[in-house]
Amino acid sequence: MTIGRRIATPGAVSILRRDALRIGGLGMLGLTHSHWLHAVESTPPLPAKAKSVIFLYQFGGPSHLDTFDMKPGAADGIRSQFGMIPTSAPGIEICEHLPETAKLMDKVTLVRTVYHTMKNHNSASYYALTGHAPPLDDIRLRDSLELFPAYGSVVDRLAPSQNGMPTFVAYPYTIRDGAVTPGQHASFLGKGHDPLLITEDPNGANFRLPELSLPANLSVERIQSRREIQKLINRQTAAHESAAGLDAFFDKTLSMLHSPRLREAFDIQAEPPAVRDRYGRTTYGQSCLLARRLVESGVKFVNVYFASSIGGQSTTDGGWDTHGFNNTFIYPILKGRHLPLTDHTLPVLLEDLEQRGLLDSTLVVWMGEFGRTPKLNGQTSRDHWPQCYTALLAGGGVKRGYVHGRSDRSGAVPDRDGVPIEDLAATIFSLLGLDPGTEVHDKLNRPLPIAAGRTVAGIVA
Repeated sequence: MTIGRRIATPGAVSILRRDALRIGGLGMLGLTHSHWLHAVESTPPLPAKAKSVIFLYQFGGPSHLDTFDMKPGAADGIRSQFGMIPTSAPGIEICEHLPETAKLMDKVTLVRTVYHTMKNHNSASYYALTGHAPPLDDIRLRDSLELFPAYGSVVDRLAPSQNGMPTFVAYPYTIRDGAVTPGQHASFLGKGHDPLLITEDPNGANFRLPELSLPANLSVERIQSRREIQKLINRQTAAHESAAGLDAFFDKTLSMLHSPRLREAFDIQAEPPAVRDRYGRTTYGQSCLLARRLVESGVKFVNVYFASSIGGQSTTDGGWDTHGFNNTFIYPILKGRHLPLTDHTLPVLLEDLEQRGLLDSTLVVWMGEFGRTPKLNGQTSRDHWPQCYTALLAGGGVKRGYVHGRSDRSGAVPDRDGVPIEDLAATIFSLLGLDPGTEVHDKLNRPLPIAAGRTVAGIVA
């Protein structure tokens, strides 16, 4: 029997009065009244189709108009300077500088109508990395325990790995645009659900896990003894929540120190040189190879960051923020670095997962925080544009060779089947078998749905 009085709201489902009373307190997390109602109407969860997620985060914001949603018929000053090529999926054409990716387009879904309203990198990235709107769209947005946790941390809270492997791994950077970008850790869920964060370069000659290394004179058993003493002190002093979170974090780390399976998964040197060459001897290439090794070993969620910064100042480093600083315009850096690096890694990863029988159970997500303006600016470049952009999904229960949604003739706004970030988040959780409406509690013990959106049923196979 349900206790409480339902309140009818125009154009929405009825909601319990007790639930309506808490809506007002959700604004600081970006969960507005309309978003909350969207969550109430969330579709039921799917049977789990994916065991793992590889989230390839393209920090800086790739231009959809110069990659996967080109508009060759648009006016001069809007259409890309790049040409288009056919792909292995009939009717789908993409940028000419992605020829290897074109061969694998029959394995992916392009969602061409992702949208939100955040125009600053940290605000938009937090949105993309958590599925929840930030409290403000401002370059001054700072990481905070009040904000929502990363997708992988939610998975660790609700469906942690039971195989001795970490649930959530992130590398090879902590990303930042000036300040650290929010949305990379467990936030109010507690440090026990933080990712195993690796900041070593997987392409380095001596890549190892310093986070799991012990001094030569300190054994695991000695650390365990010290931990038991610390736990006793914590109990006797009524240690606060942060101490409890550290307890969980240290206990998890200790279990990893005992795990040969984990060390083997990170032993990228064990890969045949030919396989490493296929992925490319770059930080990003080897990071994608490591992601395959991790999901193969049972890790559930892997965040791979394309770059540590948004970029924009260099033609040889950095992310997708191609405004055109210092006479570095969008087309040279895309043609010279970003597109070749993408084309050398994404199709290899998808093909490798397929050949190993892992693609059907591994959801690969390739996306950034926003797209780029349809109209080129005075530097022959494109500015931030969250109103409509493209996310690429593959494996893990999504359709193959499929385009969801259509942007308008200039790629400015969705023309049909728009997909808010909340819906994309709900879809990721649903494919993992998690109900998007499942609630977690913040530091004030307020219940919050893990995703304030609906599963995009049209992209599910």
